[in-house]
Amino acid sequence: MRFRLFRLNTILICRFSLFCLIGVLTISLCSGQNRGARGLVSFGASSGFADDTLYLDINQDIAGQLLPFDDLMKIAVTHSPLVKYQNEVANSLNEGYEIAKLQILQNVAGAANYSTGNQVLVSTGALQQGGTSTAQGSTLGQIANGYRVGIDVRFPLYELFGRKHQIRQAQANYKAAVHQRETVELSLKRDLIGIYQDMITTQQLLKILLVDEQASLTALRVGEVEIQKGQITADLMASITSRYVQAKTASEQAKGSFLKNVRYFEALVGMPIQRLKRN
Repeated sequence: MRFRLFRLNTILICRFSLFCLIGVLTISLCSGQNRGARGLVSFGASSGFADDTLYLDINQDIAGQLLPFDDLMKIAVTHSPLVKYQNEVANSLNEGYEIAKLQILQNVAGAANYSTGNQVLVSTGALQQGGTSTAQGSTLGQIANGYRVGIDVRFPLYELFGRKHQIRQAQANYKAAVHQRETVELSLKRDLIGIYQDMITTQQLLKILLVDEQASLTALRVGEVEIQKGQITADLMASITSRYVQAKTASEQAKGSFLKNVRYFEALVGMPIQRLKRN
């Protein structure tokens, strides 16, 4: 009877010790993650980017950490070089359209001048008998002195038959540039939606694989203790190790995919991820 009680106590103590060991390993694993002051997981040195650290909270959806998508789209349109180029093309064609409407004024010319001097020749040629000036002499004298203003208007047949077509062509080119800009913005939005959704999906996958990695690491630490005590075979220990390696490989691949999507997202928006987070 005493032997049975002793054996039962021994089994309970062993099980309690094993649970304590698993708890300690789990706590140490959770605290061993590379986290910042606010509990944000760091992706920098382990991802191969020198002097580059990205802090994001893996436990929170990235859509909740970043600005609303409509705001992100506006920022992307503002910073997109291709959209800027299309804006300048549209502005240039709009100026060409305005020039085409005003080009008719090149057929209208004005002239003005002022002159003074001795009008002896004009007056002499206009004198009659008796030394009195005629009305023609006074008129010539008035024309030769003072201001003179004139307008020259020419109206070629091209202005009658061809000008309207040139204006329509300039207007059509401007509208085409505007539509091309809208097409570029639509393409940018499509790309941004795709990479935004890929970033959300890879984050969720990474969360799942990190849990699997933690569980596999805990099993590996327990297996290391048990094999030293001779409680498991070498084949079982190799299987546990292989399971952890697979889980670690999957989590690292998911981490790399997530970071790559984040970098693509930053390139499309034109701003670093830290400046796109909610306040």
